[in-house]
Amino acid sequence: MKTCLLFCLLLTSPLLAQTDTTQQAALNFKIQVVDNQISIGYGMAIGDVDGDKQPDILLADQKEIVWYKNPNAKDGQWKRYVMAANLTPQDNVCIAARDLDGDGLMEVAVGAGWNPAETNDSTKSGAVFYLIRPQDPTQRWEPVRLPHEVTTHRMRWAKVGKDNYQLIVVPLHGLGNKNGEGRGVRIWGYEFPKKPKGAWKRHLIDSTMHLTHNFEIWEDGENGSATGVIVASKEGGNIFQWRKKKWQPVDDESASNSLPLLTNDVAGIGEIRRLDNGKRIATIQPMHGNLLQVESGFYSLRKPRKLAGDKQIDVLSDMLNQGHALVCGDFLGLGSDQIIAGWRNPNAYKKVGVRLFKPQEVKNWKGYPLDDSVRMACEDLQAADLDGDGDLDIIASGRATLNVLIYWNNRIP
Repeated sequence: MKTCLLFCLLLTSPLLAQTDTTQQAALNFKIQVVDNQISIGYGMAIGDVDGDKQPDILLADQKEIVWYKNPNAKDGQWKRYVMAANLTPQDNVCIAARDLDGDGLMEVAVGAGWNPAETNDSTKSGAVFYLIRPQDPTQRWEPVRLPHEVTTHRMRWAKVGKDNYQLIVVPLHGLGNKNGEGRGVRIWGYEFPKKPKGAWKRHLIDSTMHLTHNFEIWEDGENGSATGVIVASKEGGNIFQWRKKKWQPVDDESASNSLPLLTNDVAGIGEIRRLDNGKRIATIQPMHGNLLQVESGFYSLRKPRKLAGDKQIDVLSDMLNQGHALVCGDFLGLGSDQIIAGWRNPNAYKKVGVRLFKPQEVKNWKGYPLDDSVRMACEDLQAADLDGDGDLDIIASGRATLNVLIYWNNRIP
């Protein structure tokens, strides 16, 4: 079995061996192996690390934070560099990368201390670090430890003003939480300072939810004037907006009527993403769940604030097992977004994989397989135009398969 799996991982080949040729014909992706010797691959980010104006791949692996240099060729080798290692006795778990000062280079933060069973002692659970760039980015970066909550789990950078950014950090559990009960999760925005080794001002976003798993940030207005965060949790989806220099819940009538319906009578949400500029929301339910669904008529932060049409919930698929990755975008050039979903445990068909779903095709429960074998037990997904051809490519990290793959988008206009 190991020999067969290794052989599959070493392949760099078009997606030909699919069971549904009609669905396969609609896709034109080619798989490239970036790395087939990772340890877990908890989380990824995309951005220019070395200043060559090419997007690189960053990975929070079990004990190492690494980046892969873009070779600027679809069949080129992505060279691996270690940024930091052994930050805590426990595993690394998340990473955020974004150019914050306009120099074209990524600022990087990481989360570590992954110990979800420990919710009482912050010295044994959770960690947040900012990594200071060396002159040569292929060398080790200097970690700066920041204050943290227990069970640090996800993070992203958000623009909250003309030249202001915050690192949004979402833990899994609240302090002293047991079985999703007790104190709520404290979600913080860390204000990026002029001197990263100095104090970072923190802004409390929320402390009412439990089992918060993933989240998304969007910036509708200019200079961070309408920055929003939508968070998936045991309670469903909740929205917060940066206004009047603080984070506030979006709590008007249209939002409160909309968000509870996101859960569709199951136990909370694990993954959540916006489609078509917030006109619809895609979710995987429950946390580590099997259901992929879309809600239309979602509340928008754009003025006037109102529901974007009549509300409708569509279940696109129930074939996931440990659904753990979700990314949205117009991969096929259709003028509206599609959904890429990944799962990490074998489903009823004994498959792990990555599939594309078109929200309007409600009855196509199998979707369109990008990877439908034992090749990718998906832990995380990212979408980016890695080769500058104008089409979004897909980058995936595999937990049980221990790999990082690129699905090159060779769409024919």
